[in-house]
Amino acid sequence: MAVNGIIGKKIGMTQLFDDKGDVRPVTVLQAGPCVITQRKTAAKDGYEAAQIGLVEFVKQSRLTQPMKGHFGKHDLPPMRMLREVAVEVAAAGAAKAEGQEASAEKDGNKVGDKVLVDIFEDEKFVDVTGTSKGRGFAGVVKRHKFGGGPAAHGHMFQVQGSIGASSFPSRVVKGMRAAGRMGGGRVTTRNLKVLRIDPDNHLLIVEGSIPGAPSSYLVVRKAVAAKRIKVAQVEKPKKGKK
Repeated sequence: MAVNGIIGKKIGMTQLFDDKGDVRPVTVLQAGPCVITQRKTAAKDGYEAAQIGLVEFVKQSRLTQPMKGHFGKHDLPPMRMLREVAVEVAAAGAAKAEGQEASAEKDGNKVGDKVLVDIFEDEKFVDVTGTSKGRGFAGVVKRHKFGGGPAAHGHMFQVQGSIGASSFPSRVVKGMRAAGRMGGGRVTTRNLKVLRIDPDNHLLIVEGSIPGAPSSYLVVRKAVAAKRIKVAQVEKPKKGKK
């Protein structure tokens, strides 16, 4: 499968024990199942990609007329969430070399094909993109980790203080950190280690935390720049004094 990503849902966090008996905090994801709903090709669209949809029940009445036509064009069931993911370079390069517009037919990436969690079987790291938890309007201590002022009586601890710039340039410098809306944005956590894959239940277990609340939707992709795994070095015995 040449598609490098899948749509999933965050189930929650737990912990696992590794071979050494150490505790590893992990996040359990429901990755897929997904279906390819549209194929973008270099000849027609200028780039190689695939639009995938998460197979989840949604009422037909909740779809707009354009989306009904989009799904009905290929006799696909209605889907709640659609995302576009890249196609691996090898597959895209082969299609360009042969000069074929519908490379999906050869790569097995045609519309209607399933995208399952087994695409990460040979991967050690993944990138997860989601929407972080919204914190509302927050001050500088919570939002930017400011130290704050004295906490004694008569002081205002979590107040930013003066942010002016004296007589020159007589204005607040652009980019100054201040209180404002916190969270609720698109966040990508990179290089999360893949610990386990359960193809039967469409589960993916990664080490560490990911953005978003439980039951929130995510896009899991193969790591763009995977970490290098350090090999344990065996210390050489020190030579004794002669």
